[in-house]
Amino acid sequence: MAPVPFSDIAKPANDLLGKDFYHTASANLEVKSKAPNGVQFTVKGKSDHKQGAIAGSIEAKYTDKPTGLTLTQAWTTSNALDTKIELDNTLANGVKAEILTQFLPASKSKGAKLNLHFKQPLFHARAFFDLLKGPSFNGDAVVGHDGFLAGAEVGYDVNDGRITRYSAAVGYSIPEYTAAITATNNLSVFSASYYHRVNALVEAGAKASWDAKGSGQPSLEIATKYKLDSAAFVKAKINNQGIAALAYNQLLRPGVTLGLGASIDTQRLNESAHKVGLSFTLEG
Repeated sequence: MAPVPFSDIAKPANDLLGKDFYHTASANLEVKSKAPNGVQFTVKGKSDHKQGAIAGSIEAKYTDKPTGLTLTQAWTTSNALDTKIELDNTLANGVKAEILTQFLPASKSKGAKLNLHFKQPLFHARAFFDLLKGPSFNGDAVVGHDGFLAGAEVGYDVNDGRITRYSAAVGYSIPEYTAAITATNNLSVFSASYYHRVNALVEAGAKASWDAKGSGQPSLEIATKYKLDSAAFVKAKINNQGIAALAYNQLLRPGVTLGLGASIDTQRLNESAHKVGLSFTLEG
């Protein structure tokens, strides 16, 4: 099998630390449905903790499996029309092409991108072209063998003829355990993370980061997930700044999921520095 893409080398730990913590928005609603002809519709709405407008989108996605064609169109509350065309294993075996366009009717602004993915045993490469801005190129590649992973990323501005970004990462991944070291932002931000599936019920992980151009103080975050039963789980995490987060996810009935979350600043318990959030996901 092909290794994971560069951005996913530390994905198990990042997901454990970042996903399903519902305090990041005061309210979140997601509704999914599927038409008889296979078209999938997704409506999303999110209200942040500020007194601003609710951000939302409506999306339609159609997949033609025999040809490997997927068409996705979305309209957001920021009045952006997004279109994505995917061709998987159509141009060549192991090659996936993506064409992404965006149009803002109010400002007449346009965007167009071309993404290419190439997967082979022990090798995974990606190329991202911004056709209108720059134009610019971002690419990454990962090689893997027996669980060991090594990858690099580079960005290039075609007009200026200069490298705009570069990163590197190494990791080791098996189903029960993942460890990774990444150096991003032109090798100035270093992170080390691990993820451990302790057993069928418990997961644990941690991540330490250091910005060589920042304050010089490293950051540390640890998290755990406990599966209560087949329909519910809880998550908890805390960082070195004393901010703790809790989350509860419950499948109320088939197709209806409730998420509750809270963030507590343990250094400022008497201040209004805490957040709570609610999430509903409906699938039909």
